[in-house]
Amino acid sequence: MKALVYEGPRQVKVADVPDARVERPTDVLVRITSTNICGSDLHMYEGRTDLETGRVLGHENLGEVVEVGAGVDRVQVGDRVCLPFNIGCGFCANCEHGRTAYCLTVNPGAAGGVYGYAGMGPYQGGQAEYLRVPFGDFNCLVLPPDAEEKEADYAMLSDIFPTGYHATELADVSVGESVVVFGAGPVGLMAAYSALLRGASKVMVVDRHPDRLQLAADIGAIPVDDSRGPAVEQVLDLTGGTGADKGCECVGYQAHDPDGREEPASTLNDLVGSVRATGAIGVVGLFLPQDPGGPDQLSREGKAVFDLGEFWFKGQRIGTGQANVKAYNRRLRALIHEGRAKPSFLVSHELPLQRGPEAYEHFDRRDEGWTKVILRP
Repeated sequence: MKALVYEGPRQVKVADVPDARVERPTDVLVRITSTNICGSDLHMYEGRTDLETGRVLGHENLGEVVEVGAGVDRVQVGDRVCLPFNIGCGFCANCEHGRTAYCLTVNPGAAGGVYGYAGMGPYQGGQAEYLRVPFGDFNCLVLPPDAEEKEADYAMLSDIFPTGYHATELADVSVGESVVVFGAGPVGLMAAYSALLRGASKVMVVDRHPDRLQLAADIGAIPVDDSRGPAVEQVLDLTGGTGADKGCECVGYQAHDPDGREEPASTLNDLVGSVRATGAIGVVGLFLPQDPGGPDQLSREGKAVFDLGEFWFKGQRIGTGQANVKAYNRRLRALIHEGRAKPSFLVSHELPLQRGPEAYEHFDRRDEGWTKVILRP
């Protein structure tokens, strides 16, 4: 089958690889019709992880079931399904408590497995013609009859929409509250969108890319351009000096200043400064235990200079970690199906798989107009 494989830093190509197949009775084989490029794919693309060459990338996947193992009971051939990026078994202690991002069985020696991702198990990704889905009955979200009509919307259920929603859940966003989101990439835009869906009275989005800030404005958020002055000061001005009730970190360990200098803890510290006393912060931007390409020794060890004193003094609380997609995807699917949510507003390009290398180049450079890419194998 054709698949997009990692060849080294900033080198991916579409190549022939062994066909994905059913390997265990609980497996499902899916013909991929939509697979998204995620911002976290760029960490691997840029060589900032230990991903081995030859690995098929892609953890945001949707398609049609073409084969099921003998042990699959619920999912049927012909079903259109969206697949959570995190693979769960469904029966370990974490999965039973809804913490499917931290499944204890799919990646021995670690908590959690992901398709096509460094350090998250041996699973190939879905930027390919076919994908093997372990524990298919548990991991496949079967889509409604409008699956083809709204495919670009449902494709966002694999990661980006639930992850943005997870940021608001970690921050405990409630009706009528003000929210500041750092990062107007796809995750940040989905966090802002989710905050609005949850009834936030004011949502501010901090970034410095005009096209992404415009998308934030288009959904009803207030764009905050931090290239025009310190973001904390702008947020305080917009909230009468008190700060936002809640905050979401949607940038991660490659946060940098307007001049391009990496400052891994900058968004965390700016959130501490721009969220009010006793407010809450949700962190879904990726942070790693080690970052060999970090700007200093501390960051290379996965550590950061965090403003703990101010954080403690303000009585704030913080929640972190990958989204447990299955905790949210059924409810978010219902919002799409009933016309209450259209997350595909952030999709800028829908391209054939063969143009994957070109799409990675544009997305990695943050070229204007390249906000979210769907590849169509």
